[in-house]
Amino acid sequence: MNRIPVAVYAEDPVLRAGITHQLRPRPEVEVVRPDEEHRAAVSLVVVDRVDDETARLLRRLRRSSATRTGLVVGRFDQDALQTTIDCGVTAVLRRADADQDRLVGTVSALHKGEAVLPGDLLGTLLDHVSRLQRSVLDPNGPSLSTLTSREADMLRLVSEGFDTAEIASKTSFSERTVKNVLHEVTTRLQLRNRAHAVGYAMRHGLI
Repeated sequence: MNRIPVAVYAEDPVLRAGITHQLRPRPEVEVVRPDEEHRAAVSLVVVDRVDDETARLLRRLRRSSATRTGLVVGRFDQDALQTTIDCGVTAVLRRADADQDRLVGTVSALHKGEAVLPGDLLGTLLDHVSRLQRSVLDPNGPSLSTLTSREADMLRLVSEGFDTAEIASKTSFSERTVKNVLHEVTTRLQLRNRAHAVGYAMRHGLI
């Protein structure tokens, strides 16, 4: 049996050690050393959540190697789904489900060129594709795809009277991120301020 060479990427050494410990005993896979990552046929990126740094790593893997990339992730939402699609990720496994058999099954599927996605995320993906199709048919019409889920959540909190610090606390983002997200919404939709953005979103049924 030819073992599938796998590279494991994780900022947290505990996460990396945990995934490596599960994969290493299995005869189907070979976990390559960090200095041999160029040999990997499959790369597993292990993170708590998909953030900007994760996206940079995923894009680098897509550009610089022929490896097929899978994501083992703690928290995963619609924004993360969009990012992983854009970065060429074809398999997603929640960390809570990442036992030895599922990890090896995901690696094998990736090596065969197959996609792996939890059932609930498949529904989200289909909904996302449907919204994209609607936006192509009527590109000028506001739709749910006008806002990301993160933007909609933050605007909803603004509409409920929460300030930047409170929104940051409730969403587990920094105050700077909250300000940047809200600024991006108002700029992209050519709105005057947060209140205008909330009014726009409510009128069009986006929140």
